[in-house]
Amino acid sequence: MHLPTFGLGTFRLQDDTVIQSVTQALKLGYRAIDTAQIYDNEKAIGLAIENSQVHSSNIHLTTKIWVDNLSQKKLIPSLKNSLNNLKVDAVDLTLIHWPAPQNPIQVEEYMSALLEAKTLGLTRRIGVSNFNIDLLKQAIAIVGAENINTNQIELSPYLQNRQLVAFMQSQGITVTSYMTLAYGKVLQDPIIQDIAQKRQYTPAQVVLAWAVTKGYNVIPSSTKKEHLASNFEAQHITLSLEDILRIDQLEANSREINPESLAPLWDQ
Repeated sequence: MHLPTFGLGTFRLQDDTVIQSVTQALKLGYRAIDTAQIYDNEKAIGLAIENSQVHSSNIHLTTKIWVDNLSQKKLIPSLKNSLNNLKVDAVDLTLIHWPAPQNPIQVEEYMSALLEAKTLGLTRRIGVSNFNIDLLKQAIAIVGAENINTNQIELSPYLQNRQLVAFMQSQGITVTSYMTLAYGKVLQDPIIQDIAQKRQYTPAQVVLAWAVTKGYNVIPSSTKKEHLASNFEAQHITLSLEDILRIDQLEANSREINPESLAPLWDQ
């Protein structure tokens, strides 16, 4: 299954909350679920999928390897544990969650182990998350650009990562945007609200449609059925070139997530 343009993010959702979110999303037509080992919700997601009317083979599952499991010795066993939690034989996509520059494990070791996981059939595709251009170049040298399905990065109208995006697109690496709504901050922006009012969309739909129009994959999360449904409709919204350009001008290099021990030196 190819990487769907639109999926459900599950960051900070756990237990009954994530079960309800995934259950509602699948009923609404979502077919991509994004999780991670550190989210501590893989078991709950596996249960939600098992109890849904949608077979797991029809759901694109992404998980991410946490920094504690980056070594060659730990990466594959940790992924097998994730598969057990998710109740599947393989996931569609496995990412390195953070490059963790202060971690003693080098890029060559964990990218080689990740490629081995693909060779073993534990994951259909592999990729990375929160990599800058330099780290992407290192990863490409090790496994080839053709084996890096995506780089999942924080990207919103306030943080557009244009240099990184341009490099990824030049290499054929899909841009997956997380934190697309910047914790809701962009929804209060006067330009976003003006476009939403004129087009009779919600501010969230405008921002998500902007990202999809630019060719990015998005994985917004929500616990409310109406928001899940509204977000899902955004992929079918067409914004005008003027709308896109107005949103493009909101770039502020404003980052919401930047953990010191995990994040690389970001491209400006």
